[in-house]
Amino acid sequence: MIKNKTFLAGLALSALFAGQAAAADKLTLYCSAQEDWCQVMATGFEEATGIKVSMTRKSSGETFAQIKAEASNPKGDVWWGGTGDPHLQAAEEGLTEPYESGMRGELNGWAISQAESAGNKTIGIYSGALGYGYNEDILKANNLPVPACWKDLLKPEYKGHVQMANPNSSGTAYTTLATIVQLFGEDEGFEFMKGLHKNINQYTKSGSAPIKAAARGENTIGIVFMHDAVKQAVSGFPIKVVAPCEGTGYEIGSMSIIKDGRNPESAKKFYDWALSADVQSRALEVKAFQVPSNQGAKTSPKAPDLASIKLIDYDFKTYGSSDERKRLLKKWDDEVKSLPQ
Repeated sequence: MIKNKTFLAGLALSALFAGQAAAADKLTLYCSAQEDWCQVMATGFEEATGIKVSMTRKSSGETFAQIKAEASNPKGDVWWGGTGDPHLQAAEEGLTEPYESGMRGELNGWAISQAESAGNKTIGIYSGALGYGYNEDILKANNLPVPACWKDLLKPEYKGHVQMANPNSSGTAYTTLATIVQLFGEDEGFEFMKGLHKNINQYTKSGSAPIKAAARGENTIGIVFMHDAVKQAVSGFPIKVVAPCEGTGYEIGSMSIIKDGRNPESAKKFYDWALSADVQSRALEVKAFQVPSNQGAKTSPKAPDLASIKLIDYDFKTYGSSDERKRLLKKWDDEVKSLPQ
């Protein structure tokens, strides 16, 4: 009987180690960049390492909510892409793990600053400026003026012609809300958002959806990161890209390892791999025009030149905090979204 118990215990132990070995060859990736780029990252890592990747693509806000909901039983290993604010919030709430990659020496300073501000629980992988794009053909067909500034979007003739995402689900839209507040002050900023609300035809779930709709001729003006508008323009659509005259905010797209994920070693391998110049250069394969964090990565001449854009001194620490995000979103829900259009 004792021998049988010992034998069964041995089998159980063997099964446990076998399970751990199998887990080391897997990775669950939560991706908040554009779908085709997410696919390139998932298949590329599989090909490079043999590690099987299960990838889910959701917007930044949705991914943050999912990671938070799964905190007692994490199902993801790495969160790659999406605006940095929710990554900072996840770090603050203890949902992600600190990790210092050996690749850090190859990165731009802003990527390292992002990491240091979060106790190394996240890191910058790309950067991009906020703005908007418009469909030139629809603008002309409706005899609308050409917009050049944020405040131009408040003109009554643009009623029903503007689209942006919902800041509760979209990191792009939260960056828009935080940018307007920093640019004009909170009181005037919320008056701006109320005025803009009158002209909005739809609040989308995804941050890039408004410019995709404009490209298809279903919308006129989409408030997005400028690189998303550039992608539609270089794809042959009549989209013009605008860097607002008053100045604008920007994102530091980020990457984080999810705390207590099931495949920590695979997560670290992906983290290091994703920071390499060759991997970041693959963004050009899918017309992703963000500025990469690795200094050796290739960039397109069609990508927005951040040096020529009037950027605000975006306060990532304040607007990347959980309390401030919750406060601003509640205020937007209560004072803006609830208004009639």
